[in-house]
This record gives sequence, C-alpha cells and structure tokens, in this order.
Amino acid sequence: MKNKFILITLILCAFIAFSCKEKKENIQPKIVKENWVKLFNGTNLNDWIVKIKGHPARENFNNTFIAEDGVLKVDYSKYNDTFNNTFGHIYYKNPFSNYKFRMKYRFTGNQLSDGAAWANRNSGIMIHCEDPNKIGLDQNFPVSIEVQLLGGNGTDERATGNLCTPGTHVEINKILQTDHCITSNSATYHGDQWVDIEIEVHHDSIIKHFINGNEIMRYNKPVFGGKVDFNEAYWKAKEGQPVTGGYISLQSESHPVEFKDIEILKL
Repeated sequence: MKNKFILITLILCAFIAFSCKEKKENIQPKIVKENWVKLFNGTNLNDWIVKIKGHPARENFNNTFIAEDGVLKVDYSKYNDTFNNTFGHIYYKNPFSNYKFRMKYRFTGNQLSDGAAWANRNSGIMIHCEDPNKIGLDQNFPVSIEVQLLGGNGTDERATGNLCTPGTHVEINKILQTDHCITSNSATYHGDQWVDIEIEVHHDSIIKHFINGNEIMRYNKPVFGGKVDFNEAYWKAKEGQPVTGGYISLQSESHPVEFKDIEILKL
C-alpha cells in the first residue's frame, strides 16, 4: 500500500511539473522580426531627389551628393573651396509618417573656407519635410523638423542629435518650445568615427532621438510655426496646425559628411 501511494505521488508530481513547464512555454512572448527596408542601395541616387539652393529640384549641382563604396557622401571636390551659401538637401522619394529611421554618419575632411562658423562639422536629418518639388529656388532650408548632427572639434563638448525647428515648433514636458535649436543630452563624438543614430516618429504625437542605442531626446506635438525664408504667407496660414508627416532629407551645409546603412521601419 505504501509503495502504491508513493507511486501515485510521483506520477502526480510529474504531471504537475509537466503542466507547469507547458504553461510557461505557452506564455513566452513571440519574437516578431522587424522588417527594416534599405532606403539607399549603396550604388546610386535613383531613389533620391536633390535640391540645392539656387538650383531647381533634381539638379545635383557640382555633384554635391554622390554614391561611392556603399556610402552616400556630401562631396565638395568640385566647389573650388567656395560654398557661397548653396545649402543642399537630398530627399528620399516618398513621404513617411509613422516609422523608425536609422543610419550611420561621420564627418570627414575640412569645411569649405567660406562656410559659416556654425556649420563646421554640422549636418542634419530633416524629418516631416515639405515636398522637395515645391521648395523655392533660393530657399535655404525646408520647413521641417531637424535632427541636428554635430561632430566634436577635438577639444570642446558638443552634443549631437539635437533638435532644430525651421518653420515648426514642438512641445517638451507640455511646454511649447519656440527656440530654434534645443540641445540633447548626448555625448560628444570627435574625429571621423561612425556614429549610429535612430529616430522614432509617431505621426504628430511623439518623436525620440537615439545615439548609439541611447535615448538622448524626446518631444511631442510638432506644429507649423516660426520663421521661414520662403512663401511666408502660406506658412503663416498653417501656423499651429499639426505636422503629421513628410519627407526625409539629409543636409549639405559646407562640411563633408558621409551616410550609410540608411534604413526605415514602418510602424
């Protein structure tokens, strides 16, 4: 009788252990594979639209933007060391609204001699951009939200992944921000090292910046507003309206810079 009781007890324990294991396995979260899509194919600029101040859309003045060795480069070798305020942007062909965007960037070489002091080792990712085909011929920057990219000068602290707002405003901690640029809490990256940046964008609700995997800035409720350098009456009429989406562009501001592994994940 005693042996029979022990046997029944062992069977019950085994059944309970198996049931618990099976239940635990059933509640394990499923791993969903993220479908990141390459925006830059590494060999040409076929999916991109260039717009440089003083030149019509799709004219790549002086071959400012080139594809070489799997890298999208801002190249000034044909500028004869004279920038002349020819600010440029290269836009991906389609607009986006709800997504994650990521890439690597680095600054190289020296700034053109007549580039502005603030533009030294300075570039940016413009999100929620206006249509590149409608930008004014002599317009400096698109109405957009800029994720500003800055490189260190080898000595001073200089955060990257900052926020600038050409023709827009955002909220931080429920307070409307009207300053043109707001500094992130990132580290400084000197020299020509590659830096990973990711941007998470949720329509007109929340936007986050990440550098090398660390969140360094977040803000909410982007709206149209503030100073613009083209078509002022049009943008004034839109002031206060939510900015819900737009194009993505990369800047040329007088310092050579390189971009690679440019990808997007639609949310």
